[in-house]
Amino acid sequence: MANEDLSKLRLDKSAATFRRKRKVPRSALLAIGAVIIGVAIALLISRSAVEVETAVVARVFPSQSFTLLNASGYVVAQRKAAVASKTTGRLEWLGVEEGSRVKAGSVIARLENKDVLAATDQAVANLSVATAELDEAKLNYWRMKKLRDKSYIAQAEFDAADARLKRSQAGVAAAEAGLRSAQVAVEYTLIRAPFDAVVLTKDADVGDIVTPLGAAANAKAAVVTIADMSSLQVEVDVSESNLGRVKLGQPCEIQLDAIPDGRFSGTLHMIVPTADRTKASVMVKVRFADRDPRVLPEMSARVAFLERAVAPGEREAKTAVSPGAVVERNGRRAVFLVKDDKAVETPVELGGTLGDLVEVLSGLDPGGRIVLNPPQKMKNGTAVKRKER
Repeated sequence: MANEDLSKLRLDKSAATFRRKRKVPRSALLAIGAVIIGVAIALLISRSAVEVETAVVARVFPSQSFTLLNASGYVVAQRKAAVASKTTGRLEWLGVEEGSRVKAGSVIARLENKDVLAATDQAVANLSVATAELDEAKLNYWRMKKLRDKSYIAQAEFDAADARLKRSQAGVAAAEAGLRSAQVAVEYTLIRAPFDAVVLTKDADVGDIVTPLGAAANAKAAVVTIADMSSLQVEVDVSESNLGRVKLGQPCEIQLDAIPDGRFSGTLHMIVPTADRTKASVMVKVRFADRDPRVLPEMSARVAFLERAVAPGEREAKTAVSPGAVVERNGRRAVFLVKDDKAVETPVELGGTLGDLVEVLSGLDPGGRIVLNPPQKMKNGTAVKRKER
Protein backbone atom coordinates (compact mmCIF):
# COMPACT_ATOMS: atom_id res chain seq x y z
CA MET A 1 0.00 0.00 0.00
CA ALA A 2 2.83 2.30 0.87
CA ASN A 3 4.55 1.57 -2.43
CA GLU A 4 1.42 2.53 -4.36
CA ASP A 5 1.25 5.88 -2.57
CA LEU A 6 4.88 6.69 -3.34
CA SER A 7 4.44 5.86 -7.02
CA LYS A 8 1.77 8.49 -7.29
CA LEU A 9 4.10 11.27 -6.12
CA ARG A 10 5.44 12.72 -9.40
CA LEU A 11 6.51 16.26 -10.42
CA ASP A 12 5.27 17.80 -13.61
CA LYS A 13 8.69 19.12 -14.82
CA SER A 14 7.50 20.18 -18.20
CA ALA A 15 4.84 22.52 -16.77
CA ALA A 16 7.30 24.18 -14.35
CA THR A 17 9.87 24.62 -17.07
CA PHE A 18 7.42 26.29 -19.40
CA ARG A 19 6.34 28.70 -16.68
CA ARG A 20 9.95 29.87 -16.12
CA LYS A 21 10.65 30.66 -19.74
CA ARG A 22 10.38 34.32 -20.73
CA LYS A 23 10.44 35.58 -24.22
CA VAL A 24 13.08 38.41 -24.68
CA PRO A 25 11.58 41.45 -26.52
CA ARG A 26 13.02 42.18 -29.94
CA SER A 27 13.58 45.89 -29.13
CA ALA A 28 15.84 44.93 -26.20
CA LEU A 29 17.92 42.74 -28.46
CA LEU A 30 18.28 45.59 -30.95
CA ALA A 31 19.37 48.01 -28.20
CA ILE A 32 21.98 45.61 -26.91
CA GLY A 33 23.27 45.10 -30.40
CA ALA A 34 23.51 48.85 -31.01
CA VAL A 35 25.56 49.29 -27.84
CA ILE A 36 27.92 46.52 -28.84
CA ILE A 37 28.34 47.99 -32.32
CA GLY A 38 28.96 51.49 -30.86
CA VAL A 39 31.63 50.20 -28.51
CA ALA A 40 33.28 48.33 -31.35
CA ILE A 41 33.27 51.45 -33.56
CA ALA A 42 34.70 53.57 -30.71
CA LEU A 43 37.49 51.05 -30.15
CA LEU A 44 38.19 50.97 -33.87
CA ILE A 45 38.34 54.79 -34.06
CA SER A 46 40.55 55.07 -31.00
CA ARG A 47 42.98 52.59 -32.50
CA SER A 48 43.03 54.46 -35.80
CA ALA A 49 43.29 57.99 -34.25
CA VAL A 50 46.55 59.82 -34.98
CA GLU A 51 48.59 60.58 -31.86
CA VAL A 52 49.70 64.24 -31.97
CA GLU A 53 51.20 66.98 -29.82
CA THR A 54 48.98 69.98 -29.22
CA ALA A 55 49.39 73.58 -28.05
CA VAL A 56 47.05 76.37 -27.01
CA VAL A 57 46.57 79.46 -29.16
CA ALA A 58 48.13 82.15 -26.97
CA ARG A 59 47.92 85.90 -26.48
CA VAL A 60 51.43 87.32 -26.25
CA PHE A 61 52.89 90.80 -25.99
CA PRO A 62 55.45 91.92 -28.58
CA SER A 63 57.83 92.95 -25.81
CA GLN A 64 58.51 89.28 -25.11
CA SER A 65 60.68 89.20 -28.23
CA PHE A 66 63.15 91.77 -26.82
CA THR A 67 63.03 90.92 -23.11
CA LEU A 68 66.47 90.47 -21.56
CA LEU A 69 65.46 89.27 -18.11
CA ASN A 70 62.38 88.47 -16.03
CA ALA A 71 62.06 88.80 -12.26
CA SER A 72 59.29 88.51 -9.68
CA GLY A 73 58.52 90.72 -6.72
CA TYR A 74 55.90 92.89 -5.04
CA VAL A 75 54.46 96.38 -5.26
CA VAL A 76 55.75 98.41 -2.30
CA ALA A 77 54.91 101.94 -1.15
CA GLN A 78 58.10 103.91 -0.63
CA ARG A 79 56.28 106.35 1.70
CA LYS A 80 54.34 104.45 4.33
CA ALA A 81 53.59 105.28 7.98
CA ALA A 82 51.89 103.79 11.02
CA VAL A 83 50.25 106.93 12.39
CA ALA A 84 50.10 107.18 16.19
CA SER A 85 50.08 109.73 19.01
CA LYS A 86 52.98 110.99 21.12
CA THR A 87 50.85 110.65 24.25
CA THR A 88 48.81 107.91 25.86
CA GLY A 89 45.04 108.19 25.87
CA ARG A 90 41.73 106.61 24.96
CA LEU A 91 40.65 106.92 21.33
CA GLU A 92 37.56 109.12 21.32
CA TRP A 93 36.96 109.76 17.60
CA LEU A 94 38.18 108.18 14.36
CA GLY A 95 37.30 109.92 11.12
CA VAL A 96 38.70 107.53 8.50
CA GLU A 97 38.44 103.92 7.38
CA GLU A 98 40.25 101.64 4.96
CA GLY A 99 40.51 103.33 1.58
CA SER A 100 39.97 106.88 2.86
CA ARG A 101 42.10 109.55 1.24
CA VAL A 102 43.72 112.01 3.64
CA LYS A 103 45.55 115.30 3.14
CA ALA A 104 48.74 116.28 4.90
CA GLY A 105 47.93 117.94 8.23
CA SER A 106 44.28 116.87 8.34
CA VAL A 107 42.98 115.45 11.64
CA ILE A 108 42.14 111.77 11.24
CA ALA A 109 41.59 110.81 14.90
CA ARG A 110 41.31 112.32 18.38
CA LEU A 111 42.10 111.08 21.88
CA GLU A 112 40.16 112.08 24.98
CA ASN A 113 41.43 115.59 25.82
CA LYS A 114 39.16 117.13 28.46
CA ASP A 115 42.04 117.34 30.93
CA VAL A 116 44.42 119.10 28.55
CA LEU A 117 41.66 121.43 27.36
CA ALA A 118 41.07 122.41 30.99
CA ALA A 119 44.79 122.97 31.41
CA THR A 120 44.72 125.20 28.34
CA ASP A 121 41.87 127.27 29.78
CA GLN A 122 43.85 127.66 32.98
CA ALA A 123 46.92 128.76 31.04
CA VAL A 124 44.84 131.34 29.20
CA ALA A 125 43.55 132.69 32.52
CA ASN A 126 47.07 132.83 33.95
CA LEU A 127 48.20 134.80 30.93
CA SER A 128 45.34 137.26 31.40
CA VAL A 129 46.34 137.80 35.05
CA ALA A 130 49.98 138.26 34.13
CA THR A 131 49.07 140.72 31.38
CA ALA A 132 46.93 142.80 33.77
CA GLU A 133 49.77 142.90 36.28
CA LEU A 134 52.17 143.98 33.55
CA ASP A 135 49.88 146.81 32.49
CA GLU A 136 49.67 148.05 36.09
CA ALA A 137 53.44 147.74 36.53
CA LYS A 138 54.02 149.82 33.41
CA LEU A 139 51.75 152.62 34.63
CA ASN A 140 53.41 152.60 38.04
CA TYR A 141 56.86 152.62 36.45
CA TRP A 142 56.19 155.69 34.31
CA ARG A 143 54.52 157.47 37.23
CA MET A 144 57.51 156.82 39.46
CA LYS A 145 59.91 157.85 36.74
CA LYS A 146 58.28 161.30 36.41
CA LEU A 147 58.32 161.77 40.19
CA ARG A 148 61.95 160.77 40.40
CA ASP A 149 62.93 163.12 37.56
CA LYS A 150 61.41 165.99 39.63
CA SER A 151 63.11 164.66 42.79
CA TYR A 152 59.78 164.14 44.49
CA ILE A 153 60.62 160.53 45.48
CA ALA A 154 63.74 158.67 46.46
CA GLN A 155 65.69 156.55 43.98
CA ALA A 156 64.81 153.43 45.95
CA GLU A 157 61.11 153.84 45.22
CA PHE A 158 61.79 154.14 41.50
CA ASP A 159 64.03 151.06 41.61
CA ALA A 160 61.22 149.12 43.23
CA ALA A 161 58.83 150.14 40.45
CA ASP A 162 61.40 149.12 37.83
CA ALA A 163 61.88 145.73 39.47
CA ARG A 164 58.12 145.20 39.59
CA LEU A 165 57.89 145.95 35.86
CA LYS A 166 60.57 143.40 35.06
CA ARG A 167 58.87 140.78 37.23
CA SER A 168 55.59 141.42 35.44
CA GLN A 169 57.25 141.07 32.04
CA ALA A 170 58.80 137.77 33.14
CA GLY A 171 55.43 136.64 34.47
CA VAL A 172 53.80 137.29 31.10
CA ALA A 173 56.56 135.37 29.34
CA ALA A 174 56.08 132.44 31.73
CA ALA A 175 52.31 132.50 31.24
CA GLU A 176 52.75 132.53 27.45
CA ALA A 177 55.11 129.55 27.70
CA GLY A 178 52.58 127.73 29.88
CA LEU A 179 49.87 128.40 27.33
CA ARG A 180 52.04 127.09 24.50
CA SER A 181 52.78 123.95 26.52
CA ALA A 182 49.08 123.39 27.13
CA GLN A 183 48.33 123.91 23.43
CA VAL A 184 51.01 121.38 22.49
CA ALA A 185 49.43 118.88 24.89
CA VAL A 186 46.10 119.42 23.15
CA GLU A 187 47.77 118.97 19.76
CA TYR A 188 49.20 115.64 20.90
CA THR A 189 45.64 114.36 21.29
CA LEU A 190 44.88 115.25 17.67
CA ILE A 191 46.31 112.65 15.28
CA ARG A 192 47.11 114.21 11.90
CA ALA A 193 48.14 112.75 8.54
CA PRO A 194 51.86 113.41 7.92
CA PHE A 195 51.44 113.46 4.12
CA ASP A 196 48.85 112.99 1.37
CA ALA A 197 47.98 109.31 1.45
CA VAL A 198 45.39 106.53 1.44
CA VAL A 199 44.48 104.59 4.58
CA LEU A 200 45.57 100.96 4.19
CA THR A 201 44.54 99.50 7.54
CA LYS A 202 42.64 100.62 10.62
CA ASP A 203 44.67 99.43 13.62
CA ALA A 204 42.52 100.78 16.49
CA ASP A 205 38.86 101.42 17.23
CA VAL A 206 37.07 104.03 19.30
CA GLY A 207 37.53 103.13 22.97
CA ASP A 208 40.97 101.52 22.57
CA ILE A 209 43.90 102.79 24.60
CA VAL A 210 46.55 104.24 22.29
CA THR A 211 50.09 104.54 23.58
CA PRO A 212 53.30 105.32 21.67
CA LEU A 213 55.16 102.40 23.25
CA GLY A 214 52.35 99.86 23.30
CA ALA A 215 53.52 98.59 26.69
CA ALA A 216 50.11 98.27 28.29
CA ALA A 217 48.04 95.12 27.80
CA ASN A 218 45.69 95.42 24.80
CA ALA A 219 47.04 98.91 24.03
CA LYS A 220 47.47 99.92 20.40
CA ALA A 221 50.66 101.59 19.20
CA ALA A 222 49.15 102.91 15.96
CA VAL A 223 45.72 104.11 14.92
CA VAL A 224 45.95 103.68 11.14
CA THR A 225 48.53 102.71 8.56
CA ILE A 226 48.72 104.97 5.50
CA ALA A 227 50.68 104.96 2.25
CA ASP A 228 51.44 107.48 -0.45
CA MET A 229 50.10 105.81 -3.59
CA SER A 230 52.20 108.04 -5.83
CA SER A 231 55.30 106.40 -4.35
CA LEU A 232 54.42 102.83 -5.40
CA GLN A 233 57.31 100.88 -6.92
CA VAL A 234 57.97 97.25 -7.71
CA GLU A 235 60.76 95.64 -5.71
CA VAL A 236 62.30 92.53 -7.29
CA ASP A 237 65.37 90.43 -6.61
CA VAL A 238 67.86 90.04 -9.45
CA SER A 239 70.41 87.27 -9.29
CA GLU A 240 74.02 88.43 -8.98
CA SER A 241 74.86 86.53 -12.17
CA ASN A 242 72.25 88.57 -14.11
CA LEU A 243 73.09 91.94 -12.61
CA GLY A 244 74.99 92.93 -15.76
CA ARG A 245 71.75 92.83 -17.77
CA VAL A 246 70.12 95.66 -15.84
CA LYS A 247 71.02 99.34 -15.53
CA LEU A 248 69.51 102.56 -14.21
CA GLY A 249 66.87 104.08 -16.47
CA GLN A 250 66.34 100.80 -18.34
CA PRO A 251 62.82 100.43 -19.81
CA CYS A 252 60.72 97.76 -18.12
CA GLU A 253 57.30 96.23 -18.45
CA ILE A 254 55.33 95.33 -15.33
CA GLN A 255 52.64 92.67 -15.14
CA LEU A 256 50.48 92.20 -12.05
CA ASP A 257 48.84 88.90 -11.14
CA ALA A 258 45.72 90.84 -10.12
CA ILE A 259 45.51 92.47 -13.59
CA PRO A 260 46.65 89.70 -15.96
CA ASP A 261 45.44 91.43 -19.13
CA GLY A 262 47.36 94.65 -18.49
CA ARG A 263 50.98 95.63 -18.95
CA PHE A 264 52.41 98.74 -17.28
CA SER A 265 55.40 100.70 -18.51
CA GLY A 266 58.17 101.43 -16.05
CA THR A 267 61.82 102.29 -15.64
CA LEU A 268 64.54 100.91 -13.42
CA HIS A 269 64.74 103.52 -10.64
CA MET A 270 67.28 102.08 -8.23
CA ILE A 271 69.72 99.23 -7.76
CA VAL A 272 70.06 98.87 -4.00
CA PRO A 273 73.81 98.95 -3.28
CA THR A 274 73.95 95.77 -1.21
CA ALA A 275 73.47 92.07 -1.86
CA ASP A 276 71.52 89.42 0.02
CA ARG A 277 74.08 86.72 0.75
CA THR A 278 71.42 84.12 1.55
CA LYS A 279 69.81 84.45 -1.89
CA ALA A 280 72.83 85.73 -3.86
CA SER A 281 70.67 88.50 -5.25
CA VAL A 282 70.38 92.28 -5.34
CA MET A 283 67.15 94.22 -4.84
CA VAL A 284 66.07 96.39 -7.77
CA LYS A 285 63.30 99.00 -7.64
CA VAL A 286 61.19 99.73 -10.72
CA ARG A 287 59.07 102.88 -10.94
CA PHE A 288 55.71 103.02 -12.73
CA ALA A 289 55.62 105.40 -15.68
CA ASP A 290 51.92 106.15 -15.14
CA ARG A 291 49.79 105.95 -12.01
CA ASP A 292 46.91 103.45 -12.15
CA PRO A 293 44.33 103.32 -9.33
CA ARG A 294 44.06 99.55 -9.69
CA VAL A 295 47.65 99.09 -8.52
CA LEU A 296 47.76 98.49 -4.75
CA PRO A 297 50.58 97.85 -2.26
CA GLU A 298 51.77 94.27 -1.73
CA MET A 299 50.41 93.01 -5.07
CA SER A 300 52.46 90.27 -6.73
CA ALA A 301 54.30 91.51 -9.82
CA ARG A 302 56.54 90.29 -12.60
CA VAL A 303 59.00 92.65 -14.27
CA ALA A 304 60.45 92.23 -17.75
CA PHE A 305 63.69 94.15 -18.27
CA LEU A 306 63.67 95.20 -21.91
CA GLU A 307 66.37 95.73 -24.48
CA ARG A 308 64.57 98.84 -25.74
CA ALA A 309 61.44 100.85 -25.04
CA VAL A 310 58.07 99.52 -26.19
CA ALA A 311 56.82 101.25 -29.35
CA PRO A 312 53.22 102.56 -29.44
CA GLY A 313 52.07 99.73 -31.72
CA GLU A 314 53.55 97.07 -29.44
CA ARG A 315 51.52 97.71 -26.32
CA GLU A 316 48.57 95.44 -27.14
CA ALA A 317 48.64 91.65 -26.88
CA LYS A 318 48.53 89.69 -30.14
CA THR A 319 47.33 86.20 -31.03
CA ALA A 320 50.25 83.90 -31.84
CA VAL A 321 51.05 80.25 -32.54
CA SER A 322 54.13 78.14 -32.98
CA PRO A 323 55.43 78.16 -36.58
CA GLY A 324 55.49 74.36 -36.43
CA ALA A 325 51.69 74.31 -36.34
CA VAL A 326 51.34 76.09 -39.70
CA VAL A 327 51.06 74.01 -42.91
CA GLU A 328 50.74 74.86 -46.61
CA ARG A 329 47.64 73.29 -48.11
CA ASN A 330 46.27 74.12 -51.55
CA GLY A 331 48.33 77.28 -51.76
CA ARG A 332 47.18 78.67 -48.46
CA ARG A 333 48.37 78.58 -44.87
CA ALA A 334 46.35 76.69 -42.33
CA VAL A 335 46.47 75.05 -38.93
CA PHE A 336 44.60 72.03 -37.59
CA LEU A 337 42.29 73.02 -34.76
CA VAL A 338 41.33 70.18 -32.41
CA LYS A 339 37.55 69.93 -31.93
CA ASP A 340 35.78 66.88 -30.53
CA ASP A 341 38.95 64.78 -30.99
CA LYS A 342 39.10 65.65 -34.67
CA ALA A 343 41.52 67.83 -36.62
CA VAL A 344 39.69 70.69 -38.31
CA GLU A 345 41.69 72.40 -41.04
CA THR A 346 41.45 76.17 -40.42
CA PRO A 347 42.88 78.80 -42.83
CA VAL A 348 44.87 81.55 -41.13
CA GLU A 349 46.46 84.87 -42.06
CA LEU A 350 49.88 85.36 -40.51
CA GLY A 351 51.83 88.45 -39.53
CA GLY A 352 55.36 88.97 -38.26
CA THR A 353 57.31 86.92 -35.78
CA LEU A 354 57.00 87.42 -32.00
CA GLY A 355 60.11 85.78 -30.63
CA ASP A 356 59.66 82.02 -31.13
CA LEU A 357 56.05 82.48 -32.24
CA VAL A 358 54.31 83.90 -35.30
CA GLU A 359 51.45 86.38 -35.15
CA VAL A 360 47.99 85.28 -36.36
CA LEU A 361 46.07 88.16 -37.90
CA SER A 362 42.85 86.25 -38.52
CA GLY A 363 41.37 82.76 -38.41
CA LEU A 364 41.97 81.78 -34.78
CA ASP A 365 40.72 82.81 -31.37
CA PRO A 366 42.87 82.64 -28.23
CA GLY A 367 42.38 79.56 -26.08
CA GLY A 368 41.83 77.08 -28.91
CA ARG A 369 43.98 73.96 -29.09
CA ILE A 370 45.95 73.24 -32.28
CA VAL A 371 48.07 70.38 -33.60
CA LEU A 372 51.84 70.87 -33.47
CA ASN A 373 53.89 69.51 -36.38
CA PRO A 374 50.92 67.81 -38.09
CA PRO A 375 51.87 64.79 -40.25
CA GLN A 376 51.63 65.12 -44.01
CA LYS A 377 48.80 62.58 -44.20
CA MET A 378 46.58 64.58 -41.83
CA LYS A 379 43.39 65.86 -43.44
CA ASN A 380 40.34 67.76 -42.37
CA GLY A 381 38.34 65.52 -40.02
CA THR A 382 41.19 63.16 -39.12
CA ALA A 383 40.66 61.60 -35.68
CA VAL A 384 43.39 62.65 -33.27
CA LYS A 385 44.41 62.00 -29.68
CA ARG A 386 46.92 63.85 -27.54
CA LYS A 387 50.25 62.25 -26.77
CA GLU A 388 50.69 61.28 -23.18
CA ARG A 389 53.67 63.01 -21.57
